[in-house]
Amino acid sequence: MESTLNRNGYVSMVNNNHNTAFLSNKGEYTFFVFGDKTIRFLTGKNLDRYTSVKEWDNGYIVVMCKTKSDPEHEEEDYIDLQPILRNLYFDADTFLKPIKEVKIRYA
Repeated sequence: MESTLNRNGYVSMVNNNHNTAFLSNKGEYTFFVFGDKTIRFLTGKNLDRYTSVKEWDNGYIVVMCKTKSDPEHEEEDYIDLQPILRNLYFDADTFLKPIKEVKIRYA
């Protein structure tokens, strides 16, 4: 895994494992990183951090996370990347097809 500074000044993690994507968050934003692409989207003010990925199904992610309002308790949350990618004019099926696994990774 290498980090690079992209043209917007954000650090992007370049994945050397071609079938694994990475999920993290900072503040209200979630980052989904695969290859040289970083998808950033708004999640919510109460999210503290993702703790594990329970399921990956072609763009649909079931994650466990901790919230700021109850940091001792983990709760299940759901992310559907298909509509996010379509709104960004990605060919969602082509982008997601090679991804076999999603891991939580914080810098």
